[in-house]
Amino acid sequence: MHDHQAGGFGVELLFLIPAAAAVAAYWAGTLSARSRQWPLHRAVLFTFGTAAALAAVLDPLATRSHEDFAALGIAHLLAGMLGPLMLVLSRPISLALRTLDVVPARRLSGVLRSRPLRVLTFPVTAAVLNIGGMVLMFRTGLFTAMQESAPVHWLVTFHLVAAGYLYTAVLVGRDPMPHRAGFRLRAAVLILSAAAHNILAKTLYADPPPGVLPADGQAGALVLYYGGGVVEIAIIFLLCRQWYSSTRPRSTYAYA
Repeated sequence: MHDHQAGGFGVELLFLIPAAAAVAAYWAGTLSARSRQWPLHRAVLFTFGTAAALAAVLDPLATRSHEDFAALGIAHLLAGMLGPLMLVLSRPISLALRTLDVVPARRLSGVLRSRPLRVLTFPVTAAVLNIGGMVLMFRTGLFTAMQESAPVHWLVTFHLVAAGYLYTAVLVGRDPMPHRAGFRLRAAVLILSAAAHNILAKTLYADPPPGVLPADGQAGALVLYYGGGVVEIAIIFLLCRQWYSSTRPRSTYAYA
């Protein structure tokens, strides 16, 4: 277990700098004249999504997650599921494309159209990166390394946030994505990945990771199962709503 100084200023607080910079940049974009009255609730979602991801590497949750498997389950939900969902719903790419100068906006558009991003945004790739990371986190030596090394814990948390964001954006994001897959494929991937997440939680209930007491393992598995289920239901709802909206006939009438 890595050391945390109670009441002290740990190096983890340095993560506040990029997080605060990202939130400040988002709010600046929201208030910019170029944003064309960007909805305020998206800025709130971005702020809370950033805070949710940040909570996983800051005390008290960071220390608790190395002592209590249920707390680790909460950290996993915040960093890998709830935080990314709120960030995706805030549509940061759309805001950036509205408010950036012409050259940076064109470069960002070029990245969105690039071949590497096309591979990453394929639903199966995004699901493997997301669910695969969770399996590695709980079912390999990475779990012990996380508990013993702060840098490993930070890297795993970064992966959870990045993979969770990519997965959620691919399935239900409304930001521009030139290579977005069809609804049938996205729905199939969502169902299979949700099932895989639930199976992982059930196996953790029956067989906790090394060093975790059975009662603690069961408590953490329940957090992952039910808490993850809530987020998955939200994603299913969003995907179904988008799918339904795409099938509605568009009005052909012009209004004066």
